Amino acid sequence: MSPTYALPELTTGRAFTTWQADPFGLALIVLLGGLYAWGVARVVRRGERWSVGRTCAFALLGLGAVAVATLSSLAVYDRVLFWPAAVQNILLDLIAPLGLALGDPLSLARRALPARGAERLEKAMRGPVVRVLTYPLISTVLVLATELCIYFTPYFETALRDGAVHRLMYLHLLAAGSLFVLPMLTREELLPSWCSHPVRALLVFLDGLVDAVPGIVVMTSGTLIAGGWYSAQQRDWGPSPDRDQALGGGLMLSIAELVGLPFLIAVFVEWRRAEGARTAELDRRLDAELPTVPAAPTAEAAGHPAPELTRPWWETDQGVVGERFRRGAP
Repeated sequence: MSPTYALPELTTGRAFTTWQADPFGLALIVLLGGLYAWGVARVVRRGERWSVGRTCAFALLGLGAVAVATLSSLAVYDRVLFWPAAVQNILLDLIAPLGLALGDPLSLARRALPARGAERLEKAMRGPVVRVLTYPLISTVLVLATELCIYFTPYFETALRDGAVHRLMYLHLLAAGSLFVLPMLTREELLPSWCSHPVRALLVFLDGLVDAVPGIVVMTSGTLIAGGWYSAQQRDWGPSPDRDQALGGGLMLSIAELVGLPFLIAVFVEWRRAEGARTAELDRRLDAELPTVPAAPTAEAAGHPAPELTRPWWETDQGVVGERFRRGAP
């Protein structure tokens, strides 16, 4: 039998003011934020610079999305209504990975770790397992399969019943989303050589279309997702189970489409930075390879008198015509 949760009606005011101190969510935020802060401190302590914008993206968009998904009213009401759970999952699957990837944690880790640790990290990133999981087509399929598996298998209802499975689902969503987003935005080479920035922009565009599929399927499905669980929540407020699921699918679709444009812009920004860095490196290489041609020695340095400069003919002509020109010349 499904347990019931006696919660007051989810109003607009409660949507912004209702929060919970979930230990798992807090631990995840503190762990990720602490590691990132440690890396930034290590880099700055060595006299190097680290982008403030990347730090803000990691903290505000990345960790902020994790906090909203696990601590806000979405997490409080996800066992009573479907649509908060749908928004919660899409935050962990799309928005949080985008914010974390914009912080470029892999480049930060490589610069902050000791030489041996950085070498191990680079070796792991170039290993076959990471290469397969981050391969663009495979990572896209994994994201789609994760969403469909959660909603159209007993996975989701089991997560609603079991707190440990619920937390595992959080990590599953966050990891699946990061497998696609992180390689697209990091400055580390995780993608195949053919995946240039124009190809990445095309893949991000196609991924935006794929991300819309779960929302459409959920919104139009004639079968209630976790219907036994949500029907047992005997509430006298809010939408009906059918309307609740349609609302959740619509929100999933809307958020997925809204995230696509900032993601595409971020890829174009990284493309521009990469081209600027490549041009600067090419200029430095050409400057280094340009031979220095020694200046030709002057006639005085070679021990010969300097040749007389060519003068107009009337100044050197000794005849009558030259004399007349010299008299009439200004």
